[in-house]
Amino acid sequence: MTGGKEREKEKEGGKEKQWGRGTVIRGGGAKNKYMYQSPGLPVEKKEKRKQNNDTAAAAAKIQENLKQQNNIPLNIAITGESGSGKSTFVNAFRELCDDEEGAAPTGVTETTSEVTPYPHPNYPNVTFWDLPGIGTTNFPAKKYLKLVGFQKFDFFIIISDTRFRENDVKLAKEIQKMKKKFYFVRTKIDNNIRDEKRKKDFNEEETLTKIREDCVQGLSGLGIKSPQVFLVSTFELHLYDFPLLQQTLERDLPSNKRDTLNDCTACWFHRCT
Repeated sequence: MTGGKEREKEKEGGKEKQWGRGTVIRGGGAKNKYMYQSPGLPVEKKEKRKQNNDTAAAAAKIQENLKQQNNIPLNIAITGESGSGKSTFVNAFRELCDDEEGAAPTGVTETTSEVTPYPHPNYPNVTFWDLPGIGTTNFPAKKYLKLVGFQKFDFFIIISDTRFRENDVKLAKEIQKMKKKFYFVRTKIDNNIRDEKRKKDFNEEETLTKIREDCVQGLSGLGIKSPQVFLVSTFELHLYDFPLLQQTLERDLPSNKRDTLNDCTACWFHRCT
């Protein structure tokens, strides 16, 4: 029959029947099943279109995950006694020199009188909190954590430019009770190296070992078990223990926070000499 009506033709042992715009294919086997195949695109093109749709959906999912990752907050507290170099350390973390716009103010006296947030310039979900020196009149050691709002911080970095003192240890123990992480950082190592270079028998590695052991012994004597101390120059982050500190932070953080830290530390470099 013609004119859009039913027509039959033999094809490879089976029969193909076509009604209007659809096609019914009847197999030649015993089961004699029928399958309806819509016209339009050939099977190969339909499969390709499906693959393209799946790829687009996967790409959209990746973009959504990246967007969520960029919104995961990371709050890092920088604390220690007044004059220990906290603000300079905050600036170093944020890839800023002390005299740049947006940098935390620094000085020879205590310049931090309240808890001050400093978002990373390129990663606004990462915030460094410059905390007032522990043991000051407004922030006594016993009430320190409550006054600074310790709950919001992911971890604490306790800084000293000489030896860690009793207030530092008190703070560390309180942080530990709150089940938070803390890290001891000995700053201004570049100053120590420069001073020691004046000696005839100067050896940099021996100098670093001596400083580290002195800090560890002091902390152990005040009741901290197996303390780890990182020696850092805030003006030369690529030197000394800063890479080790970065690795330790990454190891200790949960996986989602770890990725956030990796993003903001990927471009740390030395430029404020």
